[in-house]
Amino acid sequence: MRKLADIERARADRNDDAGGDSPAHRAINYITPSGYTRLKNELTRLLNEDRPELVKVIAWAASNGDRSENADYIYGKRRLREIDRRIRFLGKRLEIAAVIDPARQGLAQIFFGATVTCRDSKGVKRTLSIVGEDEVDPARSHISWVSPVARALNQARVGDVVTFRTPAGTEQLEVIEIRYVGL
Repeated sequence: MRKLADIERARADRNDDAGGDSPAHRAINYITPSGYTRLKNELTRLLNEDRPELVKVIAWAASNGDRSENADYIYGKRRLREIDRRIRFLGKRLEIAAVIDPARQGLAQIFFGATVTCRDSKGVKRTLSIVGEDEVDPARSHISWVSPVARALNQARVGDVVTFRTPAGTEQLEVIEIRYVGL
């Protein structure tokens, strides 16, 4: 695993050269160890189980004769294209993955992998975990490190009040607690 400081430095250098931090210019996919494992397992399942099984069905359907009216063949080929597209996507995401373990100690600021408890302007507390783009899960309060909330919270400390824009207007969050735990 690469050190976070080295990754951040490389990213800053690349952004200076590439002209920004848009998704097209981002060459690093920050991800937690559990997120990396999930993507790797999905890729393995697609390559070793789903795709070979579907190829058998398509071969069987093709052997039945006229392919133009053969639903098994037509929908099988369509599903095969979807699987191949997902395999290519996962391969590219894993290739540029920078696995960062959020279970590090002693950080008083918010960075990738932090679990943050904050209070909004209405006094409602919520806990958010800042994770990679491929790990976003609103039901579990996992937000992407490139989301407006995570960007506003970046480098904040306990007691800081951060402001960010939403479609409904400007919002503020007060940082109550910062933890780094394995996700």
